[in-house]
Amino acid sequence: MTTDLSPETSRWLTIKGELQSATFLPWVERHGHRLGLSIKVIYADPRTTVFKVDGQADLIDAFEIGCLLGPINAWVETITRRTDMSVD
Repeated sequence: MTTDLSPETSRWLTIKGELQSATFLPWVERHGHRLGLSIKVIYADPRTTVFKVDGQADLIDAFEIGCLLGPINAWVETITRRTDMSVD
């Protein structure tokens, strides 16, 4: 039995909300690494965080959902996904 894996890809995620970056960043990095993703923080402040995420496309989708759901002391309002590092 073979399993079709989604292709490796890179995405830039911009997460906005009440992020409390002191706890949000370690939580996000742990969650991404558990999924086998490479996470690089490009920018972070209490309202906006930008990540470069490398890995399988399906797992990046799961990572995005995880970011919406946790941690408890963060409130994610929006996540914008890009295939390049363009600016709003």
